[in-house]
Amino acid sequence: MALNIDPTVQAEIRGRSTIEFPYLDLDDAVQIAKTMKERAGTSCLREQLAGYLGVSPTGGGFNLRLGTAKMFGVVTYERGGIELTPLGIRIVDAQQERAARVEAFLKIPLYSKLYDKFKSTSLPPAQGLEEQIASLGVAPKQKDKARQVFLRSAKQAGFFEVANDRLILPALGIVPTLKIEEAAQGKIPEPIKQQQQPPIYPYFIQGLLEKLPPEGATWPKEERKRWLNLAELAFDVMYRDGEKAQVK
Repeated sequence: MALNIDPTVQAEIRGRSTIEFPYLDLDDAVQIAKTMKERAGTSCLREQLAGYLGVSPTGGGFNLRLGTAKMFGVVTYERGGIELTPLGIRIVDAQQERAARVEAFLKIPLYSKLYDKFKSTSLPPAQGLEEQIASLGVAPKQKDKARQVFLRSAKQAGFFEVANDRLILPALGIVPTLKIEEAAQGKIPEPIKQQQQPPIYPYFIQGLLEKLPPEGATWPKEERKRWLNLAELAFDVMYRDGEKAQVK
């Protein structure tokens, strides 16, 4: 008689992780995107990218690096072709890289959950952090590696600029909006001057609105949660907490 066991429990029994996280860090993903942009523009073939990196297109190391870049949301690939995503295009633009790194970091489910959990407090020591990582679905044998890559990626995304034991959203400022069509053609606009008319919406809000799918389109719940997390981050950057008005 077959037993009905929760998939999460089954994964734990087999020693697998039930939450997605990379084995390489954010800088590895950014390097893939920058190599593509410098050598081929916004798209290339799999064997071309491997050649630019000096590795075999069928090797495990290349597959790991490419999978890392896809997990961070900077590339997409199928049938031998690789393309920079809109996020990947922004991350190779010096004017937008800082904000794009934050977005890429928070695309990782494990990192997003850890940020939500510890954004208002200090990170625990190594052992305690690994216990938290395991509680979120990382297999026990992988929690040490997951912790190390998480900490490196958080630093590379700017979350440790204020303190090395707190995940603090970096100050991103206002960055000029870059049209994807222009970036794909290599036409990077000049920085917006102070005297120009400001956009209708703040940069972060404009970016969030652009990410909304058309009405009636399929939008998985997990992707909706990521959008809401980004919205919360944008509000944290743009607004300060104030005292609640007292009701008389």
